[in-house]
Amino acid sequence: MRIVFMLTSLGIGGAERQALALAERMRERGHSVAVVTLRPRQAEEWPTSLPVFRLGMRKDPFSMFAAGVRAHRYLRDLAPDLLHSHGFHANIFARLLKVFLGRRAVVSSIHNIWEGGRMRMLAYRLTDRLCARTTAVSEAVAQRFVACKAVPQGRCFVVPNAIDAAAFVPDAERRARMREAMHAGADSIWLAAGRITLAKDYPNLLRAFALVRETHADTQLWIAGEGTADATAALQELARELGLNGCMQCLGLRRDLVALFDAADAFVLSSAWEGMPLALAEAMAMEKPVAATDVGGVRELVGHAGALIPARDPAALAAAMVATLRAPEAVRQAQGRAARARIFERFSIEDRTAEWEALYRDVLGPPFAG
Repeated sequence: MRIVFMLTSLGIGGAERQALALAERMRERGHSVAVVTLRPRQAEEWPTSLPVFRLGMRKDPFSMFAAGVRAHRYLRDLAPDLLHSHGFHANIFARLLKVFLGRRAVVSSIHNIWEGGRMRMLAYRLTDRLCARTTAVSEAVAQRFVACKAVPQGRCFVVPNAIDAAAFVPDAERRARMREAMHAGADSIWLAAGRITLAKDYPNLLRAFALVRETHADTQLWIAGEGTADATAALQELARELGLNGCMQCLGLRRDLVALFDAADAFVLSSAWEGMPLALAEAMAMEKPVAATDVGGVRELVGHAGALIPARDPAALAAAMVATLRAPEAVRQAQGRAARARIFERFSIEDRTAEWEALYRDVLGPPFAG
């Protein structure tokens, strides 16, 4: 098969990482794979050895039209069998291109339970018949988009996120090195990871952590994730108001997340909404006890292998974090092992790649089906 993956950008985010992981494994299976991004090159991007064609789209009508012309020419010459788009902007753009691509199949993937308001849902609804399949990363995401009438009942298929668990293996020496570099000492470390955005609801986390510190002063919170200067400053100001100076660190964008997982003692997710968060899955693969808000596909991911808490409830989140800290070491280790086992059994990237390949063949039909 000749497959093109279309994304808004290759910026550091879970959806982008998931799409690239799938694309690279499709190439390993012998398929011809390329990537198209709507936006120009970003300051920080996920690395890839795949061929990348950037449309250079900006937020003005002329730029959008020019990007459409460039995309049509590129895809006409490349002649892919299938175009797999990810996220609202890429999904709508790919569907509109379908008008000019003729028999080329389009698959759209929705990565978050919230991709915008009524106008965006209307755009999904009006363009639905231009794609062969719409997929969602969790049952919760699929149910919401069907309820919003963005996707007709029976046309939204669930294909959960997955990770390469072999790339996330605990390492005691790496843990010791990172804890020393981070001056962790003997403190217990809670790690959160993800962009500083409204979705992650870090103010909820900081308020919960302030309650945790009332009984566990030997605890630190690390937040790994990029954010605008204003968003980061607002978070740090809230930390000062809550008396968290010196025990909460905004680490910014980190490419050594595996080492940070090692150094941490537990992982916390405080999100107000989610699709199916990759960082949480990675923490589980690293055998970390997890406390997470019960939003989007989090329950589907965690199952009984972690603590689930209502969103926007700092007291409940704090209680779950304290319970984890008070649990005997043997209990925390058992929780971590159960979490890793769940990732291996249900969210293996190898199994998911095979599932995607079967979906592609079903979409394309003969001679690809088999």
